[in-house]
Amino acid sequence: MSQVVYTFLVGEAEERSERSQDIEAATALPQGKCRLDTFLAAQEPVSCSRSQIRKLIRDGDVKVNDRSVKPGYWIKRADTIVLTLPEPRPSELIAEPIPLDILFEDEHLLVINKPAGMVVHPAPGHYTGTLVHALLYHCRELSGIGGVQRPGIVHRLDRDTSGAMLVAKTDDAHIGLSAQLQTRSLTRVYAAVVHGRVKELHGQVEMPIGRHRSDRKKMAIDPEKGRYALSLYRVVQQFPHHALLHVTLQTGRTHQIRVHLKYLHHPVVGDPVYGNGSYHNFQMSRQALHAQTIAFFHPVSKERMTFTTALPDDMQHVVDILSR
Repeated sequence: MSQVVYTFLVGEAEERSERSQDIEAATALPQGKCRLDTFLAAQEPVSCSRSQIRKLIRDGDVKVNDRSVKPGYWIKRADTIVLTLPEPRPSELIAEPIPLDILFEDEHLLVINKPAGMVVHPAPGHYTGTLVHALLYHCRELSGIGGVQRPGIVHRLDRDTSGAMLVAKTDDAHIGLSAQLQTRSLTRVYAAVVHGRVKELHGQVEMPIGRHRSDRKKMAIDPEKGRYALSLYRVVQQFPHHALLHVTLQTGRTHQIRVHLKYLHHPVVGDPVYGNGSYHNFQMSRQALHAQTIAFFHPVSKERMTFTTALPDDMQHVVDILSR
């Protein structure tokens, strides 16, 4: 089986620039002390839970400065961390009886309410238990346009973002729904709890997004090389030091809402990548971001369809606290 290797060189950008050129990925030293297992679990491309990371460390699949260490190792500046993961093979994609929260289904498509913590498709560290595994068990047949590892997937949500997702059962439905993404007739509205009072009750962020220049696992505003990105927002509820927003995606860049809200100096509560560790996150174990509404034209009947989901319990708990 082939392998995927992630290499993290820990240190500030100016220090990294003088180091070896074969480093595949780099990241700044987190604020304060950080355990190895916690650090690796927070790296978006790795997509492993902390328990999975601990097992990989104990199995010798993680090296720090070419040495095996324990999961509780405290990372230091200039540490080189190498994580080796086996690449999943297409033949390993087996249907699994995982429950799905289905909002709508016919012979052409499904609309599902994805829970936070569920990975959409197989990736290093997540060979089972993904949405695709659940869909294969439920549907048996899905559109093949997404490829062997992503059948039926029209668009994706980050692992820790919950909410409404479209899945195509047929190739024709997949083509029709993907075209609506391009023409923006497919509407996606997200609920986000953010830090800070938002002065403008509605507005937009029109800033290009690209890979972070020093931390290639993150995205960032990049006016020179980034791809066009547009997000519309409005304040739903204002609190003394926070706000509940509805954000409508006009484009679909990786981490778009999280990056745009950070640019506005209103990072999403609980965001482990774009947030600020010094903020009070109300014990949220993930970013307070939920794909609340999705609207589209049915690819066959052409009927306009809209589906809205309730805030998940963890986000509603934060809103309830802020409303007191």
